[in-house]
Amino acid sequence: MRLSRGVGALIGVRRIQADPGGGGAARVPGSVDALVVGGGIAGVSTAVVLAERGVRVTVLEARPSLGGRLATWPETIAGGSVQPVDHGFHAFFRQYYNWRNILRRIDPELGFLRSVPGYPVISARWPAEEFGRLPPAPPVNLLALIARSRSLRLRDLRGMDGKAALPLLAYHPERTYAELDGTTAEELLDSLRLPDRARAMLFEVFSHSFFNHEREMSAAEMVANFHFYLLGNPEGLAFDAPDADYDTAIWGPLAGYLGARGAEVVTGEAAVRIMPRAGGGWRVATASGAGYEARYLVMAVDPPALTGLLATSPELAGAAPELARRAAGFGAGAPYAVARYWLAGDVDRRRPVFSGVSRQPTLDSVTLYHRLERAARRWAGDTGGAVVELHAYACEPDVPATVLAERMRAELAELWPEVAGLAVRDSRARVEAQAPSFRPGAHRDRPAVATDADGLLLAGDGVHSDLPSALMERSAITGIEAANHILRRSGGAAEPLWSVRRQGLLAGRPPG
Repeated sequence: MRLSRGVGALIGVRRIQADPGGGGAARVPGSVDALVVGGGIAGVSTAVVLAERGVRVTVLEARPSLGGRLATWPETIAGGSVQPVDHGFHAFFRQYYNWRNILRRIDPELGFLRSVPGYPVISARWPAEEFGRLPPAPPVNLLALIARSRSLRLRDLRGMDGKAALPLLAYHPERTYAELDGTTAEELLDSLRLPDRARAMLFEVFSHSFFNHEREMSAAEMVANFHFYLLGNPEGLAFDAPDADYDTAIWGPLAGYLGARGAEVVTGEAAVRIMPRAGGGWRVATASGAGYEARYLVMAVDPPALTGLLATSPELAGAAPELARRAAGFGAGAPYAVARYWLAGDVDRRRPVFSGVSRQPTLDSVTLYHRLERAARRWAGDTGGAVVELHAYACEPDVPATVLAERMRAELAELWPEVAGLAVRDSRARVEAQAPSFRPGAHRDRPAVATDADGLLLAGDGVHSDLPSALMERSAITGIEAANHILRRSGGAAEPLWSVRRQGLLAGRPPG
């Protein structure tokens, strides 16, 4: 590990301060107010930074609780036990610098995060590939992956198209998109001339994790994510996960943190119409008939919600015509399915907490919650059972959630035979389509944090940022960037922002 980090530091793979922050008063001078529509990672990150600096913040969240795609809710299962159920498993990678800094507000040591040191990619056809135990920093991690991989042998490397593979090592925030955004990830993978086994075990699972099919995802986005997760950071591919449900570990404490700083968190209040105020500022009308007003408005919502609000808010579309134009192509990615099973018996003790899955028709990952979270662990201890969550990251559309769930359970039984003998005590399944699409050619018109309307800002994992990032970290970054925009205009000190290396190993000298 020391050798890996040493080599990485020598070639410039390190955490970078992308924005030092500061530059203003610790608390904003005068009276400043802001509305944040959306109580997920992006919206709460915005609210935390603003509230700390004295901005009067109101967060409006349509769901009964905070969290967005990281939400938790109670479910009463067979036997009468009330169990917390999350929207889905999320990996807290260690290069999520900005999201982790927000979480340090409620736990400076991040003691609620538990290491998930190893995670294999498993297949019915080939031996597993292990990703979580690689050396942390590039290029040592890439060399170790190649040396250890059972799917990529020396003769396979000789057959690869080295020129086609170069973009994976040469990410550049302008050139990569100029050259590859019109190409699909599938076409880029085809051009590598990889053996089918190596492609399936090393690349396809990775691209599915972003809720887009390779045939519908920009090759430039895949290269950017490859850089962010593998080749641009000194932390490696290892990740952590909370040891309790998200509401207990994150959202309850963050709501308390915001309340202590004067912010108002309103849940179960869906925004239905947004209007500019005469003389500046914004008004948000909600489904209950209430109205909220502020000088600044941050829309931290998913793509379907953004396009829906534009459709019901002609005044908003008129005030921000460029945003309306860009949002027209800002769609959701493929639908994804999540199924949680409470089983009457445990799986093999050697099974890892998290596994990626390759080349099953539906199943993309497996999480053993009873080996991860407290409530599931207690239920398993009381009953002798297991709590297993199954994901399909980009599933077939228009198929009922219960059908997809049973398909995934049958596919898991093919991989883990003992599952076939475990009776189902209860289950919950759902299908959502809220993650952003990254379709080829869309980067040029992807909405950014600043919009063409005064005081109107966006945040979320589909919103453009100049900093390499994805998923939870993109949400936190854009949320902080929105807050910083308001603070700098209001005379307040901005929040520092951190980044992985800004360019790939072979892209030339990185700036800064």
